[in-house]
Amino acid sequence: MLKIRKSSERGFADHGWLKSFHSFSFADYHDAHHMNWGNLRVINEDRIEPGKGFGTHGHRDMEIISYVLTGELAHKDNMGNVVSIPPGDIQRMSAGSGVMHSEFNHAPSETTHFFQIWIQPNEFSIEPSYEQKTVPLASKQGRLALLASNRPNEHAVKIHADASLYAGLFDAGERFNMDLNQSRLCYVHLVKGQLSVNEQILLTGDALLIEKESALVLEKGVGAEVLVFDLSA
Repeated sequence: MLKIRKSSERGFADHGWLKSFHSFSFADYHDAHHMNWGNLRVINEDRIEPGKGFGTHGHRDMEIISYVLTGELAHKDNMGNVVSIPPGDIQRMSAGSGVMHSEFNHAPSETTHFFQIWIQPNEFSIEPSYEQKTVPLASKQGRLALLASNRPNEHAVKIHADASLYAGLFDAGERFNMDLNQSRLCYVHLVKGQLSVNEQILLTGDALLIEKESALVLEKGVGAEVLVFDLSA
């Protein structure tokens, strides 16, 4: 089963300092048909204006991932982490039994454009933790690089969830195949550009929901950057 979710079908919120597209129900946006896809609960595409940000707020029992496209995202939490997340890095915060944090764009003139992703964990009330790694650009060109998993590698962060997140960059004649487990779910989100995914053409902001398919084929990219999720059903 292949189902395209067009970019224009997402929820949208304009708070002035923050503009956000919601792939799944979030805050004031509610869509009973798009509450989650497997254990993937949130994909918010956020743009934070210069000098603005999210004040200190709390989370618990959620794996929260940030993926920055442009600008930088300043992170501060009550675990003692005070860091900046630049493009090319992947950041994971396991909220566990409870964590407080803030996110801010300290730049005087540049908007921070990033994705905030929430994945439901398979371990609850764990000790909160933080991890951040740099993913080499070359590792994503023409193929998928692992960003987050419960089986991480040197460039991927560890999440306490039955899921894996990949990213790839595709242009011209680049083609990539990946086997899929038909008992699991796959979600493909096109960050930018144009890309053929299992012969379905996606444009910037589009997503493809995949179920009971044995393979993923990415090809015919035009300045494409893509996120791919392998998820429990």
